[in-house]
Amino acid sequence: MPLLLLYMLLQLQWLLQVTASTSSPDAMPQTLNITAIATNAQKESILECWQLDNPFVASTASGTSGAVFAQLGKAGATSYGIIPADFDGGLHNAPVVQWVAFLAGEAVISLPNSTQEARVQGGRHGLILATDTANVSSLGHITKYPKKQETVAIQIPIADNKIPSHDVLHSGACKLREEDN
Repeated sequence: MPLLLLYMLLQLQWLLQVTASTSSPDAMPQTLNITAIATNAQKESILECWQLDNPFVASTASGTSGAVFAQLGKAGATSYGIIPADFDGGLHNAPVVQWVAFLAGEAVISLPNSTQEARVQGGRHGLILATDTANVSSLGHITKYPKKQETVAIQIPIADNKIPSHDVLHSGACKLREEDN
């Protein structure tokens, strides 16, 4: 059930974006690029832009036929959260390997050992992957929610903490044009 909810939300966000930007099927993305909070060999949290190996596949299901979807993997117990305005989540590790889908508001993710940051706007480009659990990252990352409005997020733990197969496109957060690949 939790994965179905995420599936429906991402489907709606994608369809709204595609409808607003183009009606050409050639504009559909082939792969999903996402910002990941990963780790390096020194057990430091880092930001990377990842391209997932699972491609988008055209749906033949009633109601979504012709739309495209990327499989995100098996999920655990999913939670829906409302984060207060101007909230400081502080320095922390990801509790588990998890997708975080920001539906509204803004999250600013920074690192204690770097000047890099990721500004994640709720909506179409609001999906990130957090993999910097305490067993692989010494310090973790910092998350702040600077807007004067609440931020809404869905946390989707990945079954067995299995990081999806991917290629690293580059260090740092993905740019908007990369997320629209």
